Amino acid sequence: PQHPSSSLLIMPAVQPRGAQGPSCFDRVKLGFLMGFSVGVGGGLIFGTFGGLRMGYRGRELVRLVGSRMLQGGGSFGLFLSIGTLIRC
Repeated sequence: PQHPSSSLLIMPAVQPRGAQGPSCFDRVKLGFLMGFSVGVGGGLIFGTFGGLRMGYRGRELVRLVGSRMLQGGGSFGLFLSIGTLIRC
């Protein structure tokens, strides 16, 4: 006799009628958002350390860190969205 849970491994997954996965545009958008968030985090870390090493303080440091966050988020988000588009 088979174990009761072994039959679950054999049966294929069934999707309900009308249920579809995300569209290609939704995947690309999600890829961009994930890449943007990772790039913003990296820009925050590297921009802060780089700005402090260069001697920036106050408003100059905030401006530098903000620009590094946007640059990092935009570039990494663009690359991740292109990679997701290739896979669609």
